[in-house]
Amino acid sequence: MHVSGLFIYPVKSLRGIALEEAAFDALGLVGDRRFLVIDENNEMLTQRAHPQMATVATALSADTLTLSAEGAGSIAISRASDPSAPLRVTSVWGSNPLKTEDCGEAPAEWLSSVLGVRCRLVRIGREFVRPVKKFAVPGDVVSFADGYPFLVANEASLADLNARIVERGGETVPMDRFRPNIVIADAEAFAEDHWPRIDIDGVVLRSGGPCSRCIMTTQDQRSGERRGPEPLRTLATFRRDAEEPTAVNFAQNFIPETKSGMLRVGASVQVK
Repeated sequence: MHVSGLFIYPVKSLRGIALEEAAFDALGLVGDRRFLVIDENNEMLTQRAHPQMATVATALSADTLTLSAEGAGSIAISRASDPSAPLRVTSVWGSNPLKTEDCGEAPAEWLSSVLGVRCRLVRIGREFVRPVKKFAVPGDVVSFADGYPFLVANEASLADLNARIVERGGETVPMDRFRPNIVIADAEAFAEDHWPRIDIDGVVLRSGGPCSRCIMTTQDQRSGERRGPEPLRTLATFRRDAEEPTAVNFAQNFIPETKSGMLRVGASVQVK
């Protein structure tokens, strides 16, 4: 088995970036979900309720996050923590109150115009602390991701799912619908369900359990357009969660036991 894809999503629910190699720290891949869009009540915004977020592209340099959208130009924001920035308290799916840094008026105005809703951009800063909730040990932390530092998907599992979708008269879905961080090739379909740990060229990740999927998987990840019931309709026929029958699962969450290092496309993967 080997790594066939690496992806980061600098701002939660905006477009992702494919990489050939990526550094990581305890929070996950460096640059992944270190920014968040919030509304006027400091509640997070995602594509679940605001599918137009998929139309905003992201790019990273060493110091800068750049957002761009068709017809709206672009705007650059510093990636660095700013001790003088106002703090805003928010949460991600019921996590403990999270102290975040407000990125200022310019990105707030730009995003509000593009998304058509009053919002602000915040980033992880000096006072951000968010422990992993489940399957965690002391020192396991996470960014603005849903719950875990890494989401690992399997090419063979997607191929199996797409074959079932086609059998039901639907159209295949691409991997980007699932927004993984790491994609693995040359494994058996759904073998990831049974990986307690994986070793990627010496980097050890521990399983955090399956990922429950939502309506975002039905959305085109460039236009934000909802394409119909797939893949959720077909997942519901064979991937219902044993403990939560209303949930359907695809891909697996992982927590880094190795807290820093590099990952590369092509790296070998072994089950531990």
